[in-house]
Formats: sequence, C-alpha cells, structure tokens
Amino acid sequence: MTTCGRGLRRAVGASPRPTWRRALSDTRGRLKPEYDAVVVGAGHNGLVAAAYLQRFGVNTAVFERRHVIGGAAVTEEIVPGFKFSRASYLLSLLRPQIYSELELKKHGLRLHLRNPYSFTPMLEEGTGGKVPRSLLLGTDMVENQKQIAQFSKKDAQAFPKYEAFMDRLALAIDPLLDSAPVDLEAFQRGSLLQRLKSLSTLKPLWQAGCILGAQLPQYYQVLTAPAAKVLNQWFESEPLKATLATDAVIGAMTNPYIPGSGYVLLHHVMGSLEGVRGAWGYVQGGMGALSDAIASSATAHGVSIFTEKTVAKVQVSSGGRVQGVVLQDGSEVRSKVVLSNASPQITFLKLTPQEWLPEEFVARIAQLDTKSPVTKINVAVNRLPDFLAAPNTPGGQPLPHHQCSIHLNCEDTLLVHQAFEDALDGLPSKRPLIELCIPSSLDPTLAPPGCHVVSLFTQYTPYTLAGGKAWDEQQRNAYADRVFDCIEAYAPGFKGSMVGRDILTPPDLERVFGLPGGNVFHCAMSLDQLYQGPPSLSSLISHFFNLSTTH
Repeated sequence: MTTCGRGLRRAVGASPRPTWRRALSDTRGRLKPEYDAVVVGAGHNGLVAAAYLQRFGVNTAVFERRHVIGGAAVTEEIVPGFKFSRASYLLSLLRPQIYSELELKKHGLRLHLRNPYSFTPMLEEGTGGKVPRSLLLGTDMVENQKQIAQFSKKDAQAFPKYEAFMDRLALAIDPLLDSAPVDLEAFQRGSLLQRLKSLSTLKPLWQAGCILGAQLPQYYQVLTAPAAKVLNQWFESEPLKATLATDAVIGAMTNPYIPGSGYVLLHHVMGSLEGVRGAWGYVQGGMGALSDAIASSATAHGVSIFTEKTVAKVQVSSGGRVQGVVLQDGSEVRSKVVLSNASPQITFLKLTPQEWLPEEFVARIAQLDTKSPVTKINVAVNRLPDFLAAPNTPGGQPLPHHQCSIHLNCEDTLLVHQAFEDALDGLPSKRPLIELCIPSSLDPTLAPPGCHVVSLFTQYTPYTLAGGKAWDEQQRNAYADRVFDCIEAYAPGFKGSMVGRDILTPPDLERVFGLPGGNVFHCAMSLDQLYQGPPSLSSLISHFFNLSTTH
C-alpha cells in the first residue's frame, strides 16, 4: 500500500498529448466548409475508414461528439493515476491487413500477448492442505492436458482434437469477414449481366465449403446449435465446458443452452494477433492507444479529426443525394460522401432524413435486437488479487494467471444458465458471470507502482429492471457490491484493496458510448442479423443516395 501510495502521487499529472492530436493542432486544426468525405464518429472503425479514404486521395474529416476519440476503444483516467480501458479491454479481431497497411506499429501500437490466457479458479475447499483446484489454459497443449486431467483424463485427450476442429472452422469462416455478402437481390431480380457479376460473391462461400469438406454437417451444427450441445459432444467435465462456454455468451443476452450460441463461441476464437491465431492481448497504454495509433496513421496522410463536434443530421438534396452534415452548433459541412461510425439505429433513425429511406428498411432497423446483459466495472486496486486457488508471492509480483481472462462463477454451465434466468425476470444475476482482467500485470504504465487496474466484464444485467424501473445510483452500487462479494470469495482481501471504481450498466454504456441497448456488438450476434441476414446496410444506403456506412 505504501509503495502504491508513493507511486500514485508521482503518477498524477498531465499525460502527453497523443501524436495525432499534436499533428492536427499544428497543421490541420481548422474546420473547412467542405471535404470530399465526412465520417460520423471517431470510433476505431470510423478512424480506419478515414485512414483508407485519405490514403486514396479522398480529403476526409472525422467528427466525434465526445472529448476523446476511439468510441468504445478508449483509455480514460477515471481514478487519478489509473488508466482504464473503460469499455473494450482486449484486442484480437482487428484485421491483420489493417494492422500492416496502416503501419500501426510505426504509429506507436504495442501489444502484450497473453500466455497463459485463461484461468478458472474453483470455489471449493482444498483437501490435504492443498489449495483449491483451478484450470489454467495457454498455448502449451501438453500443459493444457495436464490441467484438464485434474477434472477428466478423457477430456484431456479430447482437447487437442477439439482445438483442431475449431481452428479449421475459423480458417474457413475467416475470409468471409472481408467479403461482401452474397447479393441475393441481384440473383432474384437482376438482369442477366447483374446475375453473372454477382456470381463472384459466391466464391468465398465455395472456398469455405472446400475447407470444411465432408465435415460440413458437424460444422453447421456449431453455427446453429446451443453451445452446450456442441461442448457436451466433446467433453464431460463441467469446469472445462463452462470455461469454454463463456466465449459463447460473453457480451450476449443468451446462455449456452440456447440455439445459435455456438456461433458466438466461434466468433471469439476467430481472431489473431501478430500471426498467432486465436490470440487475445492487451494494448500497451490501454485500448485508447490503439485508436491513437489509427488516428496517427490517418492524420499523417491528411485526415482532419475534430472532437466535441456532434453531428446532428445528414443533409440530402431534393434529388436524393447526400450533401454533407449539419453539426449540433449549426455549422454545415458539405461533402459528397458521408460514412457513419454510429450505430445503425442512430445512423438511420436519427441522422438520416426518413423520407429517403424505404419504410420496410426503417422498420427492420427499428426491430434490430440490441438486448445486452453487460455491466462493465473498472476498479483501481492497491495490490494484486490473491486467489485461494493460486496464492500470491510474498512480494506480490504478478504471476502467470494474473495476465489471463479470469473466469469466476464459472465452475458449471448451469451457473451460467441460472445467471441468465435471473435477468429474464428483470433482476441482476444473483451470482453474476465475471470475466476479470488485470492488464497492468503486463503493462505497468497503466497504474502507479504496486497498484493495478482491474477490468470486470460482468453479466447478466437487464437494461430495464423488474417493474419497469430504471437503474439509479443505489441499484448500480448494490449490483457492484454483489460482484465484489463474489470476487472476495475467490480472492479474500479484494474489497479491502479497492481505491476507486467506475460502474457502467447497459443504459450507461448506451449513454456514454452510443452502444444501442448497451450492446457491445451494436446488435445481437444471432445468425439472422449477420452476413446473410438483412441486406447489407452500406450497399442499400449507397443505392439510395450515396451515403456509405461502417459499423
């Protein structure tokens, strides 16, 4: 505590200005009346879009309503001296070509890969003087099998085959993320020439089918079946199944027993970092450093970025073509192209003049499922959590499990199901599912010496409480205290180590970051809302008045 206190006093002070902000204020800080393209929102997707446009000679401006860029990928000093990845907290799904083509490493992006990457402590009494069991998983398959064998020797033998099975599916699906959906409209109603052109969109699907081969029916089940059914076919031990099932439900208002949760399981094993498939890591300096690196790349090519500039509406001419945007302060900025990094709901239901959108399309946007179970809690602590299942060293230095995603209340898939059932009744879970991360275990720049930042991604919490009640300060704190009580059971002394906290319920995530319903994916990750579900929003809108979107 003494070390942390001294470090805290040293750490409090002005942080250096990001490179992109220094460059912008020095050379391009003045708002012009016209640009070739305007991007609404400086989330990481909007910044990527702006960077690519500018690289191709399209003079681009980005307008962000908040004081900080990055959308949900931000670093904020909520507690003096402690830098939190306030919303998004891990990196994996950033496309590798973006990383290389925008030269993000050159622009300051530094990553900390995690190995091991998953730690699930058991809430049980140790026997014979031993500590409670735990499950620690990493990239060493032999060590993984030793860990799993504590619970099931059969599962230890099956695990490498399961990993190979999922890797093959990820390999097949991954290219589809960079491909336009099949143009069913052209197939059904287009001219012969349009139908022939649209055949090219079938190529990625054909290639995926070739990779999956004769096992296609088994892989189809992963995409459509409950995650519990998929996992039950491979394993028998609940700690392993529950740990893997967290990837099927995290951030989603679903549980492992609901059809389609298998796809979310796949979604979270599809990423890669620095060529390592399935890897998730911490960004040095917090997730805001990722957004700063993208912004630095963008501004180096000439992009203009403006914070605290809220776009009020998109302007459309009488002929149905985009003319630019109107800012909240009344300023008009002309442009031939507008891209929106805001949610589909804000983009099409608030910013876009409704008379230029088909009624059916507007109805589909309004009906998007945005239910979210997530309450994100950021905690500043003056020492590392000391888990009963993996006690700290006398000096309190980080151990391998501290760098992991630490899964609590995760000994059994039924615990996950019960937590979900509570939320259906409008109640925060009695035993919430908790993913606890300590990025400062690998990145000491985030906290004063001896101190740490703790990210708690928790669920299930409904957007609206039972009886139609809204969240208030008392409800927020009561739920957070319940989460802290759960952590205390696994790591006694955690509550006494806390020096600050930041609680973001689903309505808070919506208000602060513009996430509809507080949903970290903008809408539910169900198959009817992905890829071959609704028509591509960007292509549909471009068809009507040359307004492009990215989200």
